[in-house]
Amino acid sequence: MTEETLAERQATFMRAILDEGAPLPSGWGNSQAAGMAVYRGNYRSALMDALANTFERTARYVGEGAFKQASAHHAITHPPSGWTIDEAGKGFETTCAELFGDNPEVAEIAWLEWAMLEVSTGAETSPLDPAGFGAATAEFGDEDWMQLKIELQPRAGARLVENNLTALWNALEEDGQDRPDPRLPEPQGCLVWREGERPTFMLVEPDNARAFSAMQDDAGYGEIIELLAGDEPSEESVQDAAMRAGSYLGHWLQEGLITGLKA
Repeated sequence: MTEETLAERQATFMRAILDEGAPLPSGWGNSQAAGMAVYRGNYRSALMDALANTFERTARYVGEGAFKQASAHHAITHPPSGWTIDEAGKGFETTCAELFGDNPEVAEIAWLEWAMLEVSTGAETSPLDPAGFGAATAEFGDEDWMQLKIELQPRAGARLVENNLTALWNALEEDGQDRPDPRLPEPQGCLVWREGERPTFMLVEPDNARAFSAMQDDAGYGEIIELLAGDEPSEESVQDAAMRAGSYLGHWLQEGLITGLKA
Protein backbone atom coordinates (compact mmCIF):
# COMPACT_ATOMS: atom_id res chain seq x y z
CA MET A 1 0.00 0.00 0.00
CA THR A 2 1.50 3.33 -1.07
CA GLU A 3 2.02 6.04 1.50
CA GLU A 4 -0.35 9.01 1.31
CA THR A 5 1.34 12.13 -0.05
CA LEU A 6 1.10 15.51 1.64
CA ALA A 7 -1.08 16.83 -1.21
CA GLU A 8 -3.46 13.87 -0.86
CA ARG A 9 -3.63 14.34 2.90
CA GLN A 10 -4.36 18.05 2.47
CA ALA A 11 -7.12 17.21 -0.04
CA THR A 12 -8.68 14.77 2.42
CA PHE A 13 -8.51 17.41 5.15
CA MET A 14 -10.23 19.98 2.91
CA ARG A 15 -12.99 17.55 1.93
CA ALA A 16 -13.65 16.86 5.61
CA ILE A 17 -13.99 20.60 6.28
CA LEU A 18 -16.52 21.05 3.48
CA ASP A 19 -18.47 17.82 3.95
CA GLU A 20 -19.37 16.41 7.35
CA GLY A 21 -19.90 12.99 5.76
CA ALA A 22 -16.43 12.83 4.19
CA PRO A 23 -13.83 10.52 5.80
CA LEU A 24 -11.24 12.09 8.07
CA PRO A 25 -7.53 11.84 7.28
CA SER A 26 -6.10 8.41 8.00
CA GLY A 27 -4.94 7.81 11.56
CA TRP A 28 -7.29 10.34 13.13
CA GLY A 29 -9.13 9.42 16.31
CA ASN A 30 -11.98 10.85 18.37
CA SER A 31 -10.05 13.86 19.65
CA GLN A 32 -9.05 14.93 16.13
CA ALA A 33 -12.64 14.39 14.97
CA ALA A 34 -13.89 16.68 17.72
CA GLY A 35 -11.31 19.27 16.75
CA MET A 36 -12.39 19.03 13.13
CA ALA A 37 -15.99 19.78 14.13
CA VAL A 38 -14.84 22.97 15.86
CA TYR A 39 -12.60 23.92 12.94
CA ARG A 40 -15.40 23.26 10.46
CA GLY A 41 -17.75 25.49 12.45
CA ASN A 42 -15.17 28.30 12.60
CA TYR A 43 -14.50 27.99 8.88
CA ARG A 44 -18.16 28.28 7.95
CA SER A 45 -18.67 31.10 10.43
CA ALA A 46 -15.83 33.05 8.81
CA LEU A 47 -17.38 32.55 5.37
CA MET A 48 -20.79 33.65 6.63
CA ASP A 49 -19.27 36.77 8.22
CA ALA A 50 -17.57 37.59 4.92
CA LEU A 51 -20.90 37.24 3.10
CA ALA A 52 -22.64 39.46 5.65
CA ASN A 53 -20.01 42.17 5.15
CA THR A 54 -20.23 41.97 1.37
CA PHE A 55 -24.01 41.72 1.00
CA GLU A 56 -25.26 44.19 3.60
CA ARG A 57 -28.20 45.41 1.50
CA THR A 58 -29.24 41.90 0.53
CA ALA A 59 -29.26 40.95 4.21
CA ARG A 60 -31.39 43.99 5.09
CA TYR A 61 -33.86 43.14 2.36
CA VAL A 62 -34.46 39.49 3.26
CA GLY A 63 -33.97 39.77 7.01
CA GLU A 64 -31.30 38.35 9.34
CA GLY A 65 -32.73 34.83 9.68
CA ALA A 66 -33.29 34.24 5.97
CA PHE A 67 -29.88 35.70 5.13
CA LYS A 68 -28.09 33.45 7.62
CA GLN A 69 -29.78 30.40 6.09
CA ALA A 70 -28.82 31.52 2.59
CA SER A 71 -25.22 32.30 3.53
CA ALA A 72 -24.83 28.96 5.35
CA HIS A 73 -26.17 27.13 2.30
CA HIS A 74 -23.79 29.05 0.03
CA ALA A 75 -20.79 28.49 2.31
CA ILE A 76 -21.39 24.73 2.23
CA THR A 77 -22.26 24.31 -1.45
CA HIS A 78 -19.95 26.96 -2.96
CA PRO A 79 -16.73 27.15 -0.92
CA PRO A 80 -14.24 29.72 -2.25
CA SER A 81 -11.71 28.27 -4.65
CA GLY A 82 -9.20 31.13 -4.43
CA TRP A 83 -6.69 32.19 -1.83
CA THR A 84 -8.75 34.87 -0.06
CA ILE A 85 -11.97 34.64 1.91
CA ASP A 86 -13.29 37.61 -0.09
CA GLU A 87 -14.11 35.16 -2.87
CA ALA A 88 -16.78 33.60 -0.67
CA GLY A 89 -19.31 35.90 -2.33
CA LYS A 90 -18.68 34.66 -5.85
CA GLY A 91 -21.89 33.18 -7.25
CA PHE A 92 -24.00 34.27 -4.28
CA GLU A 93 -26.56 35.83 -6.62
CA THR A 94 -27.12 32.36 -8.10
CA THR A 95 -27.70 30.95 -4.63
CA CYS A 96 -30.19 33.76 -3.97
CA ALA A 97 -31.96 33.03 -7.25
CA GLU A 98 -32.37 29.41 -6.15
CA LEU A 99 -33.50 30.15 -2.59
CA PHE A 100 -35.62 33.25 -3.22
CA GLY A 101 -37.28 32.24 -6.47
CA ASP A 102 -40.49 34.09 -5.63
CA ASN A 103 -38.53 37.31 -5.09
CA PRO A 104 -36.16 37.70 -8.06
CA GLU A 105 -35.11 41.15 -6.88
CA VAL A 106 -33.04 39.47 -4.14
CA ALA A 107 -30.67 37.90 -6.67
CA GLU A 108 -30.39 41.21 -8.53
CA ILE A 109 -29.50 43.11 -5.35
CA ALA A 110 -26.88 40.45 -4.55
CA TRP A 111 -25.49 40.65 -8.10
CA LEU A 112 -25.19 44.44 -7.81
CA GLU A 113 -23.42 44.28 -4.45
CA TRP A 114 -20.91 41.77 -5.80
CA ALA A 115 -20.41 43.74 -9.02
CA MET A 116 -19.75 46.90 -6.99
CA LEU A 117 -17.16 45.07 -4.91
CA GLU A 118 -15.54 43.55 -8.00
CA VAL A 119 -15.18 46.86 -9.83
CA SER A 120 -13.73 48.52 -6.73
CA THR A 121 -10.82 46.06 -6.82
CA GLY A 122 -10.09 46.43 -10.54
CA ALA A 123 -6.77 47.73 -11.82
CA GLU A 124 -6.26 51.48 -11.80
CA THR A 125 -6.81 52.98 -15.28
CA SER A 126 -7.21 56.40 -16.87
CA PRO A 127 -10.34 57.03 -18.93
CA LEU A 128 -10.16 58.11 -22.55
CA ASP A 129 -12.01 61.42 -22.77
CA PRO A 130 -14.10 62.50 -25.79
CA ALA A 131 -11.33 64.80 -27.04
CA GLY A 132 -8.79 61.99 -26.92
CA PHE A 133 -11.19 59.62 -28.64
CA GLY A 134 -11.87 62.19 -31.34
CA ALA A 135 -8.15 62.66 -31.96
CA ALA A 136 -7.57 58.89 -32.12
CA THR A 137 -10.35 58.37 -34.67
CA ALA A 138 -9.93 61.57 -36.69
CA GLU A 139 -8.58 59.75 -39.74
CA PHE A 140 -11.00 56.81 -39.60
CA GLY A 141 -12.83 55.73 -42.72
CA ASP A 142 -15.97 53.59 -42.82
CA GLU A 143 -14.01 50.33 -42.64
CA ASP A 144 -11.98 51.58 -39.68
CA TRP A 145 -15.18 52.39 -37.79
CA MET A 146 -16.71 49.01 -38.51
CA GLN A 147 -13.60 47.28 -37.11
CA LEU A 148 -13.24 49.58 -34.10
CA LYS A 149 -12.75 47.77 -30.78
CA ILE A 150 -12.37 49.47 -27.42
CA GLU A 151 -10.75 48.85 -24.07
CA LEU A 152 -13.25 49.12 -21.23
CA GLN A 153 -12.70 49.77 -17.55
CA PRO A 154 -11.48 46.58 -15.80
CA ARG A 155 -14.22 44.58 -14.08
CA ALA A 156 -16.98 46.96 -15.16
CA GLY A 157 -20.20 44.98 -15.51
CA ALA A 158 -23.51 45.01 -17.34
CA ARG A 159 -26.68 42.94 -17.27
CA LEU A 160 -30.41 43.15 -17.80
CA VAL A 161 -32.53 43.63 -14.68
CA GLU A 162 -36.24 43.49 -13.99
CA ASN A 163 -36.22 45.51 -10.76
CA ASN A 164 -35.57 49.12 -9.87
CA LEU A 165 -32.11 48.69 -8.40
CA THR A 166 -31.61 52.44 -8.03
CA ALA A 167 -34.60 52.80 -5.72
CA LEU A 168 -33.80 49.59 -3.86
CA TRP A 169 -30.14 50.51 -3.38
CA ASN A 170 -31.03 53.88 -1.89
CA ALA A 171 -33.80 52.47 0.31
CA LEU A 172 -31.51 49.75 1.69
CA GLU A 173 -28.70 52.10 2.66
CA GLU A 174 -29.93 51.96 6.26
CA ASP A 175 -32.26 49.77 8.29
CA GLY A 176 -35.87 50.74 8.74
CA GLN A 177 -36.40 52.72 5.54
CA ASP A 178 -39.52 52.23 3.42
CA ARG A 179 -39.08 49.66 0.67
CA PRO A 180 -40.28 50.68 -2.82
CA ASP A 181 -42.16 48.42 -5.19
CA PRO A 182 -39.16 46.72 -6.83
CA ARG A 183 -40.60 45.78 -10.22
CA LEU A 184 -39.86 47.87 -13.30
CA PRO A 185 -42.55 48.30 -15.98
CA GLU A 186 -40.11 46.61 -18.38
CA PRO A 187 -36.55 45.28 -18.12
CA GLN A 188 -33.67 47.74 -18.19
CA GLY A 189 -29.91 47.43 -18.38
CA CYS A 190 -27.59 48.09 -15.46
CA LEU A 191 -24.02 49.31 -15.92
CA VAL A 192 -21.54 49.09 -13.03
CA TRP A 193 -18.23 50.92 -13.10
CA ARG A 194 -15.88 53.02 -11.00
CA GLU A 195 -15.67 56.80 -10.83
CA GLY A 196 -12.20 57.38 -9.46
CA GLU A 197 -12.15 55.26 -6.30
CA ARG A 198 -15.94 55.07 -5.96
CA PRO A 199 -17.95 52.21 -7.49
CA THR A 200 -21.21 53.35 -9.05
CA PHE A 201 -24.01 52.10 -11.29
CA MET A 202 -26.76 53.35 -13.57
CA LEU A 203 -29.90 51.93 -15.13
CA VAL A 204 -29.84 52.29 -18.92
CA GLU A 205 -31.65 51.08 -22.01
CA PRO A 206 -31.48 47.28 -22.39
CA ASP A 207 -29.62 47.61 -25.70
CA ASN A 208 -27.00 49.81 -24.04
CA ALA A 209 -26.17 46.99 -21.64
CA ARG A 210 -26.22 44.39 -24.44
CA ALA A 211 -23.87 46.48 -26.55
CA PHE A 212 -21.55 47.06 -23.59
CA SER A 213 -21.34 43.33 -22.81
CA ALA A 214 -20.68 42.53 -26.47
CA MET A 215 -17.82 45.03 -26.68
CA GLN A 216 -16.42 43.63 -23.45
CA ASP A 217 -16.35 40.30 -25.27
CA ASP A 218 -14.27 41.88 -28.07
CA ALA A 219 -17.06 42.69 -30.53
CA GLY A 220 -16.30 45.40 -33.05
CA TYR A 221 -18.38 48.54 -33.59
CA GLY A 222 -19.81 47.10 -36.80
CA GLU A 223 -20.93 43.99 -34.94
CA ILE A 224 -22.72 46.19 -32.40
CA ILE A 225 -24.65 47.86 -35.19
CA GLU A 226 -25.63 44.42 -36.53
CA LEU A 227 -26.69 43.36 -33.03
CA LEU A 228 -28.91 46.42 -32.62
CA ALA A 229 -30.35 46.23 -36.13
CA GLY A 230 -31.62 42.67 -35.65
CA ASP A 231 -32.15 39.90 -38.18
CA GLU A 232 -32.79 40.82 -41.81
CA PRO A 233 -32.77 44.56 -41.08
CA SER A 234 -34.01 47.26 -43.41
CA GLU A 235 -31.80 50.16 -44.44
CA GLU A 236 -33.74 52.37 -42.04
CA SER A 237 -33.21 50.00 -39.10
CA VAL A 238 -29.47 49.82 -39.86
CA GLN A 239 -29.27 53.62 -39.81
CA ASP A 240 -31.20 53.71 -36.54
CA ALA A 241 -28.89 51.05 -35.06
CA ALA A 242 -25.82 53.06 -36.11
CA MET A 243 -27.21 56.16 -34.40
CA ARG A 244 -27.96 54.24 -31.21
CA ALA A 245 -24.53 52.58 -31.22
CA GLY A 246 -22.96 56.02 -31.54
CA SER A 247 -25.04 57.38 -28.66
CA TYR A 248 -24.00 54.45 -26.43
CA LEU A 249 -20.35 54.99 -27.32
CA GLY A 250 -20.70 58.67 -26.42
CA HIS A 251 -22.36 57.76 -23.12
CA TRP A 252 -19.54 55.41 -22.18
CA LEU A 253 -16.97 58.09 -23.04
CA GLN A 254 -18.74 60.68 -20.90
CA GLU A 255 -18.90 58.29 -17.93
CA GLY A 256 -15.22 57.29 -18.22
CA LEU A 257 -15.92 53.66 -19.09
CA ILE A 258 -13.62 53.61 -22.13
CA THR A 259 -9.90 53.48 -21.40
CA GLY A 260 -8.48 53.13 -24.92
CA LEU A 261 -8.77 51.70 -28.42
CA LYS A 262 -7.61 48.21 -29.28
CA ALA A 263 -4.98 47.90 -31.99
